[in-house]
Amino acid sequence: MFSRLAELNPKPTTELEYTTPYELLVAVTLSAQATDVGVNKATRKLFPVADTPAKIAALGVEGLKPYISTIGLFNTKAANVVAMAHQLIEKHGGEVPRDRAALEALPGVGRKTANVVLNTAFGEPTIAVDTHIFRVSNRTGLAPGKDVRQVEAGLETVVPSHYLQDAHHWLILHGRYVCKARKPDCPHCVIRDICRFRDKTPGEPVPATR
Repeated sequence: MFSRLAELNPKPTTELEYTTPYELLVAVTLSAQATDVGVNKATRKLFPVADTPAKIAALGVEGLKPYISTIGLFNTKAANVVAMAHQLIEKHGGEVPRDRAALEALPGVGRKTANVVLNTAFGEPTIAVDTHIFRVSNRTGLAPGKDVRQVEAGLETVVPSHYLQDAHHWLILHGRYVCKARKPDCPHCVIRDICRFRDKTPGEPVPATR
């Protein structure tokens, strides 16, 4: 499975736009129940103005809201991002910690966000299970589970070690563009023949292209 996904996309990465670990942390926090496209539109205006914890803290909740008002739950997210900025300044010298417990202690940051930051910003072989990865893992039979923690544990067990670093991105992109929720594009799926999903979308297989 992963050798095929790797052949199509040798260097997968997040579709969120960022240049520093802090920008990634903010973007991932904003992306909860929102699309990467929507978050990118907001951060393209926000980051040129405020791209550090100090600048976000100075902006304040009311100053931040206009930049992210197009994103769902923006009131709560604005409060969390500003509180996060203050905590990073007070406890971490304004730097994003490379530590799961410290990340999860930040306002608005859960296990999934911490995993994304550890993986994408710091190169840790973590897997952040979102709705796409949860769906792909269960549909394909790769790592079935009733909840995200069970799926995450399963993936950590079955994914070969040399694929762990990029597995998170391959699975998200596969779920986002091929193994879609309502109508999976099975004819264009490079792992169709080894997938255990019973209700495959009908159609003749289409040769894969990069």
